[in-house]
Amino acid sequence: MKLFDSEWKVMEVLWQKNDRTAKEISLRLADTIGWNKNTTYTVIKKCIEKGAIERREPNFICHAQITKQQAQKEEAETLVEKVFDGSAELLFASILSDRSLSKDELARLKALVEAMEE
Repeated sequence: MKLFDSEWKVMEVLWQKNDRTAKEISLRLADTIGWNKNTTYTVIKKCIEKGAIERREPNFICHAQITKQQAQKEEAETLVEKVFDGSAELLFASILSDRSLSKDELARLKALVEAMEE
């Protein structure tokens, strides 16, 4: 499921605390990014149509149907396919070539690689 930037904003609010009313989401996004109620409700509707959000009654409760990790995984897979011709190695080489990592970050990456080798 491809989420557009606006849909990510709505989902981020739900991932912080699931089962919010559409009104709560609208107020939160009005405060943080200046969206009006109609914009928020339109984006919520798109998320419902995609299956990312389930609408529950009463009070138009929004429930996330996908986790942030699921959405991140799908975005990462799309990025690898689209930009790096399906090569995760090229993605990591690109990321790592332009920044230095702390010892802790390197250790976590090494542990991930070792876990995948097992």
